[in-house]
Amino acid sequence: MSKAIVRTDKWGLQPSPEVRLHLAATVDEYRAYCKALSYVVMGHWPELVAAKSFCAAVEKLIHRTRKNPDPKYLYFGKRFYKFPSYLRRAAIKFVEGQVSSYLTRYREWQSGVRKRRDAKPPAFNVDAECYPALYKGQLVKFDVHLMVAWIKVWNGSDWVWAEVPIASKRHRHLIGSIKSPYLVVSQKRCHLAVPFGIVPPKWETDVVCAVDVGINTLATASIVCPDGTVLARKFIHPASDIDRRDKQTNIIRQKARKTKTLHRGFAKTPYRKAKGINANIARQVSRQIVNFALEHGASTIVFEDLKGWRPKGGKKRSNLKQRFHGWLHRRLVLLTQEKFQEVGGKTEYVYARGTSSWAFDGSGKVRRSKTQYELATFANGKRYNADLGASYNIAARYLAYKLKLTRRKDGQVAKGKSSCATPRMPVTLSLLWDWEAAYEREAS
Repeated sequence: MSKAIVRTDKWGLQPSPEVRLHLAATVDEYRAYCKALSYVVMGHWPELVAAKSFCAAVEKLIHRTRKNPDPKYLYFGKRFYKFPSYLRRAAIKFVEGQVSSYLTRYREWQSGVRKRRDAKPPAFNVDAECYPALYKGQLVKFDVHLMVAWIKVWNGSDWVWAEVPIASKRHRHLIGSIKSPYLVVSQKRCHLAVPFGIVPPKWETDVVCAVDVGINTLATASIVCPDGTVLARKFIHPASDIDRRDKQTNIIRQKARKTKTLHRGFAKTPYRKAKGINANIARQVSRQIVNFALEHGASTIVFEDLKGWRPKGGKKRSNLKQRFHGWLHRRLVLLTQEKFQEVGGKTEYVYARGTSSWAFDGSGKVRRSKTQYELATFANGKRYNADLGASYNIAARYLAYKLKLTRRKDGQVAKGKSSCATPRMPVTLSLLWDWEAAYEREAS
């Protein structure tokens, strides 16, 4: 059975003005409770950690019951009237994580693990902007059609149930089980962050979808079979969105030329807009890649392993460094991996060097056009798109590893046990063609 994963959807709410005030008051009351609880947990941390149950030990200090009539801190019973027990336990777990994280960072600072020699010690933030967790059945209830939610809210004097219509939701409630959501309230809107437990279907095919992430073309995808047959190709390049993003980065560039020092908050608005456009591009392109792979029955999406890779800038006064700065290679890969995992697919990575500089037909290195850099000329005179050829070679490197034609995903063909002075030939699509031809000869 496949391992369950958790994904979170955003369910927009449409409360009345009165209920909206109650929702905001609920978040404020929860944060005030967490703030007061932080001082208690910090002061009693050694004994709480040593206790058999952290939550029970904290409740013994703050919560009055028949068996515990005299807790040490009576403030909680007086200040937080009828505070729900499930919210209290959620606050205890949240504060436990906050204090544990702070003490770990403080111990590292004391031991000398610092970014710079004069680094100040970490500060414990008691005013954390946390949101209450709503346990199902106790703090939140849904109707059968998931159109209305009943949430237990603080109205200023008591905890009551409030009916809130659900304005929007996505599709995960059709494929997963609902877990306890979080109530998120901002100045403009409020929503529920609803996590779902999803068990991805288990399926596997021999076909792979290889993706080359580039600068000239954002993503070039191809569907390749183990015998080297290319079933489909796709170029994904949202040019209008990229132009909108580049317009914002040019505004930042012009502002930077007019000042000598870049103060904190410099060009805040264009930075925010460029970041939002980039995030939207990554979401849309990753969805297109996943749909392309599913459409052709590919159970594996293969990328180049570019984690930790840092690009070098171009010549003086060129915009290549700026283009690299807005490149989406990691965000696009991570979003594709998360989305493809939900439908039971897997994501693999291969060695990146030489995928676009070597011809996929095995004719050797290619020459890139200086005026049109995505155009490559092979040694035999053939002209082809370099990014598309790179996607073929990416697929070939993974399939060669799966077929045990190479010992590892290093992208090189083994030349026997003895060492040789000449470099090994990188794996290209032609290796699969040769293997298929040899297999057919043996079969005949």
